[in-house]
Amino acid sequence: MPNRISQSTILLPSAPSILAYAAVAGKKEGEGPLREEFDLICDDTTFGEKTWEKAEMRMQMDAESRVLKKADLRPSDIDVVFAGDLLNQCISSAYSLRGLQIPYIGLYGACSTMAESLMLSSMFVDAGLANRAMAVTSSHFCTAERQFRFPLEYGGQRTPTAQWTATAAGSLIVGAHGEAPFVRGVCVGKIGDLGIKDLNNMGAAMAPAAADTLQTFLKDTKTSPQDYDRIFTGDLGQVGSDLLYELLSREGIDIKDRHDDCGLLLYDRETQDVHAGGSGCGCSAGVLCSHILKLVKNGTYENVLFMATGALMSPTSVQQGESIPGIAHLVHISRKGE
Repeated sequence: MPNRISQSTILLPSAPSILAYAAVAGKKEGEGPLREEFDLICDDTTFGEKTWEKAEMRMQMDAESRVLKKADLRPSDIDVVFAGDLLNQCISSAYSLRGLQIPYIGLYGACSTMAESLMLSSMFVDAGLANRAMAVTSSHFCTAERQFRFPLEYGGQRTPTAQWTATAAGSLIVGAHGEAPFVRGVCVGKIGDLGIKDLNNMGAAMAPAAADTLQTFLKDTKTSPQDYDRIFTGDLGQVGSDLLYELLSREGIDIKDRHDDCGLLLYDRETQDVHAGGSGCGCSAGVLCSHILKLVKNGTYENVLFMATGALMSPTSVQQGESIPGIAHLVHISRKGE
């Protein structure tokens, strides 16, 4: 059974196993540094569909079918699926899963959704509420831009702090018994808000929550950054990462020598015009399910922290002048199950 050691941090004694994982990417993402690690790269960003929203739905369906095939499982073998995306009413997730007939719990954590869905899947398995659980999420540049910013035809100038919403999807299956990677613990984030109102500076909006969640987990587990091979955030980009370093340094914590951000791993900022880096649910999901889990599975890393961050705004709240709340959920992933 899960062992709650604080208001936020929960250890998972059974160390649920990540049985399989799959990542699907769009054309721009397939031209980046992780091009060899995706399960599928589609050069047609419509994914053969008539609308951008249906394209994102297709991405999720591809990720779901591929992870089931890699795990050699059928939809009926999955007890519950946790899924979400950036679109209103999480339509990409709901529509992609309607044919699988798996008990479904919809989530909205913005760009933190991959960590949120992995966290809940692992807790369900550890508590004996599920033998196998699936976590899945996605984002699409064109759907997110249309909903949160401007029509694509507008051609507005992007500010230096802006991040590029990834066209990608990630899916994984957590099981009670299996091989590495294992989930050893989680830290449920609290909402942080420093009053950032700029929709094109989400890294700054999310950094306070990331700093709080990481500090909380380290304090609760009596560990330090040096106890982990890498600490992955997603998706703070360059601006948010620099602010995270500054916030942590005030508390005497330095992670610069072991930190990577999914928004900086997915793209080559020298050759790809993404400004401050990547963002979107699919950014951290794509990097986790193509790159990070593989590095734990093959023994490159023994212990990593995966902390996905989200900016919890809506078009309505931004138009009404509200600040942007941030959230960060953390998952401890290990090659050891004990």
